[in-house]
Amino acid sequence: MSTAVGGDGLRVTTLRPRRTLGWSIGLPVVALVLPLLAVELWLLDPTGGWPIVASTAVVMTALLAASWIAYQRTQASLSVYGIVERGFFGGTYTVAARDVATVLRVQLYRGNSLDTSQELFVVSRTGRGVFRMRGRFWNTASMDRVAGILGAEEIVRPEPVTLAELRRTDPKLLYWFERRSLSR
Repeated sequence: MSTAVGGDGLRVTTLRPRRTLGWSIGLPVVALVLPLLAVELWLLDPTGGWPIVASTAVVMTALLAASWIAYQRTQASLSVYGIVERGFFGGTYTVAARDVATVLRVQLYRGNSLDTSQELFVVSRTGRGVFRMRGRFWNTASMDRVAGILGAEEIVRPEPVTLAELRRTDPKLLYWFERRSLSR
């Protein structure tokens, strides 16, 4: 989903992750929490265990509500001047357009599968990935708009790659935890 604000002045496009993620992630989490509460109720003394079950339910509800709010606030605002990203954990990250060298799109194999996911990397002049859109979270239409808004060259790699290949060829694009292989 995206919205644009503009007129004669600054034109800002706000991109948001797929809204279907809330349901596809939230429902399984709720399905895991309810049996936990049922097991607590079953294992604890029925007459004196309700405060523990109630407090667990309150804590779980608060965590789910905080996660839902964080998910709803996640967005990336793009303009000819750069990117302002508000991440899931509340941090705001800014990238000036003058620091952007290219926009790279690759098809990345999902772990132990022949399925691929489209990934978009905004690459700085130093070769570091400064903004990333994963195909699992962002739709293709949103990715298609990034290079045009930033006025950057878009490079599309024709062949899908594995995470190991990307780690070997372009480690600066990946998050810190993706740069290391667990199989070494």
